[in-house]
Amino acid sequence: MAPQRHSRYFLAILAVIGVIVARDYIEKREGGYWIAGTRVSLDSVVYAFLRGAAPESIAQSFPVLSLEEVYGAIAFYLANQAELDATFADNDREFERLRQQTREANPSLYKKLEEARQQLQSPRK
Repeated sequence: MAPQRHSRYFLAILAVIGVIVARDYIEKREGGYWIAGTRVSLDSVVYAFLRGAAPESIAQSFPVLSLEEVYGAIAFYLANQAELDATFADNDREFERLRQQTREANPSLYKKLEEARQQLQSPRK
């Protein structure tokens, strides 16, 4: 299914609903935001939504989530967009820092991984 564009009206309604009810769908723990009672991070749902995935498609991608929970997560994001975008950007920078640190600490491992990746990508004879 091709990504669907979300109308501004739909997004405005979700933002208003997000202020009222979405907080029940989200919990903050371990320094991040999660769909309440699950191991699914809010950013996983938000990034799918921002790529244009419909809420129904997101729910199919995360079978542990109900469609209601997906809408609640999107509403929470829209109601807190500036704060969450800053949090997600911080998380992305921290991930990149840790990834670089790991690469520097294990250069031979990453060299072997790169060689294996190149072998998989080269045409087989």
